[in-house]
Amino acid sequence: METLASPLLWTAFAVSVFAALAIDFYGLNKNSQQTVSFNSALKWSLVWFSLALAFGGLLWWETSNTLGSAVATEKAAEYFTGYLVEKSLAVDNVFVFLMIFSYFALPIHLQRRVLLYGILGAIILRAVMIFVGGWLLTEFHWLMYVFGAFLVLMGIKMWQGADEDSSLEDNKLLNWLKRHIPLSKDYDGEKFFTWENGKRVATPLFLVLIFVELSDVIFAVDSIPAIFAITSDPFIVLTSNIYAILGLRAMYFMLAGIADKFSLLNYGLAIVLVFIGTKMLLLDVFKIPALISLAVIITILSITMWLSLRKAKKDAQA
Repeated sequence: METLASPLLWTAFAVSVFAALAIDFYGLNKNSQQTVSFNSALKWSLVWFSLALAFGGLLWWETSNTLGSAVATEKAAEYFTGYLVEKSLAVDNVFVFLMIFSYFALPIHLQRRVLLYGILGAIILRAVMIFVGGWLLTEFHWLMYVFGAFLVLMGIKMWQGADEDSSLEDNKLLNWLKRHIPLSKDYDGEKFFTWENGKRVATPLFLVLIFVELSDVIFAVDSIPAIFAITSDPFIVLTSNIYAILGLRAMYFMLAGIADKFSLLNYGLAIVLVFIGTKMLLLDVFKIPALISLAVIITILSITMWLSLRKAKKDAQA
């Protein structure tokens, strides 16, 4: 697997990610019982976005010094396109988190802890999936067409199910877990396991964590092939993916109260997946430049969000 990453870029990426996680853990332990306000979540979202933006600038600067400004611009565009795609798909993930937390009646301070552990799991999972995916695409080029067709089908499926209400009431996995895992009736603080009647049992918090991690696996199956359609460089795929995930917890608390205002977002995401899948299928015939891909995706998402907000305003007036 070929990559443009230099030791400087790898070091900057690793240090920034570890520092971000350390800050998140420190903030969680310091204010674990406090409610996360919209303003606080917005500020932290801007912090994580600034971090991703700064790394994109470093990526351009380092690449321009070694490969020239033209290549640097192309690679930076690939990075920001991948980041935008992952960030957009993460919004859909937020809706799933809302459903999970609502079903389990999870207190706000426990939501913060579950999301943090979920992010740690997502980083490890996606790093493995990205390097395995990169190796597979290097060894078996025809998989590009498989991934492309898969993204097109996922986009069509997302469009068809955009208005469907999701629920865990009849979820087969949940019912199976309840039958096979000894489970306590109530939460026991931040514990995933507790003692009840002399037996060690799982708390509902453990089930919540399972569903959060499972939802990320499902979304990773969509998002990782989508970013490989934008760039074949595993370093760019990894960094754009991880920087988008780092801000997921703050984005959840920022969007939790206004998620209903983006009712049409899934239609926009469906179009984006079909566009990226088509781009992947045409890779050996016509390669769409990264800057054009970035512009197309920004346009699709901007129009979708504008229409969503307009619809929400009309519904409120009605």
